[in-house]
Amino acid sequence: MRGSGVGIAEGPAGSVCSAGTSVRSAPSMADDAKPDADTVQVLRDTANRLRIHSIRATCASSSGHPTSCCSAAEIMSVLFFHTMRYKPTDPEHPDNDRFILSKGHAAPILYAAWAEVGDISESDLLNLRKIDSDLEGHPTPRLSFVDVATGSLGQGLGAACGMAYTGKYFDKASYRVFCLMGDGESSEGSVWEALSFASHYNLDNLVAIFDVNRLGQSGVAPLEHCTDIYQNRCEAFGWNTYLVDGHDVAALCQAFWQAAQVKNKPTAIIAKTFKGRGIPNVEDAENWHGKPVPKERAAAIIKLIESQIQTNKNLIPKTPLEDSPQISIKNIKMTCLPEYKVGDKIATRKACGLALAKLSHENERVIVLDGDTKNSTFSEIVKKEHPQRFIECFIAEQNMVSVALGCATRGRTIAFVSTFAAFLTRAFDQIRMGAISQTNINLIGSHCGVSIGEDGPSQMALEDLAMFRSIPNCTVFYPSDAVSTEHAVYLAANTKGICFIRTSRPETAVIYTPQEKFGIGQAKVIRHSVHDKVTVIGAGVTLHEVLAAADHLSQQGISIRVIDPFTIKPLDAATIISNAKTTGGRVVTVEDHYREGGIGEAVCGAVSREPDIIVHQLAVSGVPRSGKPSELLDMFGISAAHIIEAVEYTLKN
Repeated sequence: MRGSGVGIAEGPAGSVCSAGTSVRSAPSMADDAKPDADTVQVLRDTANRLRIHSIRATCASSSGHPTSCCSAAEIMSVLFFHTMRYKPTDPEHPDNDRFILSKGHAAPILYAAWAEVGDISESDLLNLRKIDSDLEGHPTPRLSFVDVATGSLGQGLGAACGMAYTGKYFDKASYRVFCLMGDGESSEGSVWEALSFASHYNLDNLVAIFDVNRLGQSGVAPLEHCTDIYQNRCEAFGWNTYLVDGHDVAALCQAFWQAAQVKNKPTAIIAKTFKGRGIPNVEDAENWHGKPVPKERAAAIIKLIESQIQTNKNLIPKTPLEDSPQISIKNIKMTCLPEYKVGDKIATRKACGLALAKLSHENERVIVLDGDTKNSTFSEIVKKEHPQRFIECFIAEQNMVSVALGCATRGRTIAFVSTFAAFLTRAFDQIRMGAISQTNINLIGSHCGVSIGEDGPSQMALEDLAMFRSIPNCTVFYPSDAVSTEHAVYLAANTKGICFIRTSRPETAVIYTPQEKFGIGQAKVIRHSVHDKVTVIGAGVTLHEVLAAADHLSQQGISIRVIDPFTIKPLDAATIISNAKTTGGRVVTVEDHYREGGIGEAVCGAVSREPDIIVHQLAVSGVPRSGKPSELLDMFGISAAHIIEAVEYTLKN
C-alpha cells in the first residue's frame, strides 16, 4: 500500500466471536491498524459469504449485478465488520457512521452485509427485485439503512460530502462517512465537483473508496487498472490518498485506520479489484456486467467459494460514540408578521433572502447553500447574519444539490438551496434522485423568465416549472409579492418532500397585507365582482401585468376576475373551476415561462373534465433575447397589453 505517513490514535476494535454471540474485546489501536490473524480470516470469510449471498440473490431474481458485488466484497466486509461504528438494531441512529453505496447497482452486496449483520433474513435476499420486496435493484430509503437513493452514477460522493459537512460543522460529532464508488462513475463531472468541495472544507471525516475493477457496463473503464492516475488526480484535488489491493483485508484495515488519523483532509482509498472476483471464467472478463451467473453453474460456483471459508464466526460491529446533539426541525412558526406595507416595491428574490434570514433566527438547524450567486439571490443576508450556517458551493450546481441531500438526511438540517432557477436545470438528475430518496430539501430559483431583462436567454429560467412539476411529491411555490414569498419560505420549511420556490428579479409592488394567510394548494382571488366576464390567472411578474390589464379593462367597462395560484403544484383546482364557471367558463392564463409544462398546462389539466371551460394560454414562445424587461414582456406576448387583447378575443369568441 502506498500513501503518506500519518499519526497514531487509539480506537476500539470489533472482536471475533461465534455466530449468534455478542462478545466484545477490549479496545486496541493495534487491532484496528493490524488485526490479528483470526480477525483477518473472519473478514475474508465474511467477504466470501457476501459474494455467495449476492450470487444467490441475483440468480433468484434472474437479474442484477453479481460481478460488481464480487469486486467490492472485501471492502464491504472490512467496512461493516471492522471499521465502521454503528448500531445494527438502529440503522438510522444519528451517531452511526454513514455509508453510501454510490455504485448503486451493487445493491445485493449492501443487502448481503445487512443480512450478515442480522437486519435482513437470508430468505429475504432471495426476493431481490420483486414487486413486494423493498430490496430493489438499486438502494432506496424504503430501507432504514439507506440514507439516499443511488444508482444514477456519480452522485453518492456529493451526498456523502453533505453528511460529512453536517457531522463536522453542524453536529460537531464523531461519526464518519464512507462512500463506495465505482471506477466507471468517476468519469462523471459531479464526482470531481464533490472532490473539490470536500478538500475545500477539510472534510477529514469523509472517506471515498474507489473500487477500481477495470470494467464498466459495455467495456473497459477509461483508466483500466492505472490506479496511480486515480491517486494523482485525487491528490491534485487536495485529498489524502492510499493505493491498496482491494482484496487484501489486512491492507484495507490498515488504510481505513490510517484515514481516521488524518486531519484537515478527506481521504481517498484507491482499491485495485477484479470484477467478478472468485467466479471462474467470469472474473475480470468483459460482457458480464448486469448478468447473473448461469443457474446451472451457480451451485458449483457457490461450492467453490464456500470451500475457501475456514470459520463460522462473525465480527460484531463497533458501537458508535454518542455525541451528536438532540435537535428539532419540526413545526417552525412565523413568530412575527411580515414587515411590508401594501404598495412597497421589492423583488421577491430579495424578500426570499430576508425571509431565509428571519427563518434562520427561528431554528438553528436552518442552513442555506448557494452557488456563487448570493449577491443576486440575496442569500448573502443569511451569510452575514448566520455565517456558520451558510455553505458556499461555488459554481457546481449538481454537487450543491447532492450536498443538500446529504445535509438533510436523518432529519439533521432544514436545507435551502439558492441559485438562478436556470442553473438548477443542470442538476435535474440530482433533484430527481432526491425525490426517490424521499428527501426534504427546498430549492429556490431566482431570475425566472424573460423579465430578468438584459442578461439574455442563457440566464432566463423558462423550463423550471415544467421540471419541478414533473417531480413526485414536489411542492411548487410561485409567490407574487414579498408577503407571499415570506409565507412560502416558512411553509417550505415545514413541508415534507422537495419544495421549489420560484422568485423574480424585478421589483414589484406588495399586494397583500401582513395579516394575509397562505396555505399550500390555496389560491387567492384578488380581484372579483359580480360583473366579472373572464377569469385571468397570473403569477409572479405576470400577476402584476394582469392587475394592470384589469385596471385598463375596467375603464372600458370590462370586469375581470384575477387569481394568484400561489402554488402551481398542488394547484387549487376547486377555486379555479368555481371562478371559471362564474365567469362563463372563460379563462386566460399568463406566465413568464414556456407554454410546455407551465401554469397554463397545469390549469388545463385541472379543468380537463369541465367541458364548458375554455383556457386561452399566454406564454413565452421561442428563444428570447436581451432587452429591457418591459420590452421583453411585450415582445413575447405576456404584457398587460397582450392580456387585454386576450380578454377581448375571449369575449368576442
